Amino acid sequence: MRYREVPKNGDRLSILGFGCMRLPVKGGVIDEGRAISQIRHAIDRGVNYVDTAWPYHGGESETLVGKALRDGYRDKVNVATKLPSWMVKSRQDMDRFLDAQLVKLETDHIDYYLLHSLNGASWDILHGLGVIDFLGQALADGRITNAGFSFHGLAEDFVRIVDAYPWTFCQIQYNYLDERYQAGRAGLEHAAAAGLAVIVMEPLRGGNLAIPDPPQPIAAIWDEAPVHRSPVEWALRWVWNHPQVTVLLSGMNEEAHIEENLAIADSAQPGELTAVELALVERVRVKYQELMRVGCTGCGYCMPCPSGVMIPLCFEEHNKAHMFGGLEEAKFRYAIRLSGVVAEGKPGFASQCVSCGACLKKCPQHIPIPDILRQIAAEMEDAGLAERLVKVRQMFKAEAK
Repeated sequence: MRYREVPKNGDRLSILGFGCMRLPVKGGVIDEGRAISQIRHAIDRGVNYVDTAWPYHGGESETLVGKALRDGYRDKVNVATKLPSWMVKSRQDMDRFLDAQLVKLETDHIDYYLLHSLNGASWDILHGLGVIDFLGQALADGRITNAGFSFHGLAEDFVRIVDAYPWTFCQIQYNYLDERYQAGRAGLEHAAAAGLAVIVMEPLRGGNLAIPDPPQPIAAIWDEAPVHRSPVEWALRWVWNHPQVTVLLSGMNEEAHIEENLAIADSAQPGELTAVELALVERVRVKYQELMRVGCTGCGYCMPCPSGVMIPLCFEEHNKAHMFGGLEEAKFRYAIRLSGVVAEGKPGFASQCVSCGACLKKCPQHIPIPDILRQIAAEMEDAGLAERLVKVRQMFKAEAK
């Protein structure tokens, strides 16, 4: 494992951090034994930064992390969690959430504490409610060791938030598709110049950049590379190529993925990609932008939908249909995943959207969700949907016997 230094405190953090937003699930809840084993294995291999948050896995991620860090593992890592900014209505709420998180995480302090998912408006609200005083008191009494924030907003707001407080670190979305999105490269460089450690989230854009068999036009570009790498390795090395990046968070939930990430983190260095390789990545970025219809990362912040729409799944199948072709196959897969038949749950079709707008207030990517859901419904829920649903019920009823 390689490590990079936090400028303001000298901490040496593993370049790979364990993100706990997408832990393995079984029966609709976190697969506790498997998740704990995965986290501990990563720590044993040198990972010393574990990131969670109040809303992850319906509020259960922090509790799981607390359990995973028993038996001496807490002393081996830096724990990061986040104040749920959108739920804060008063100065007292800030202390209430932090104190509850300390209990859930079974610790007396949070090493790296973030204000979660800031944009310009939410920062202004928190500032007005006294968040500066809150951070000062929490630092003084030792409940948190370092103060930072995660960001999903406009570039100009990122700069003013960085400049508004002596943060130790910040967290931004950054990958080769999002180099000019939200904080972007300019924000990365501004934060680093201000002495902040930069934690990168969504390096694989919700897994979209990790597909082992990418679309043919993408694969053809990768095949030109002088050094063969998997799509995952290209994406991770591109982020780590930036010396301003301190930690890259990966939401690992498959043992094979964890091993691959760890292996890459053992050798990745800043500035290692050649000009030829960087040009190749740029060509891939342009081609992906041509193929992808929705810039959804699958973060799930838009959920739950009041009308039951499974928004991230709708977008995922929509993207796959246009990235890989085979529309009829995509329609059948859409029927399987959105009908609720497989998990004996309720359907989550795009057509269930009533344009209430609740998702628009929560989407960090600022996607016009209702508009796109209407497009998806028109394309995926044609006259043949009823027949496809009959086949799905027959298929999974037979498999259940």
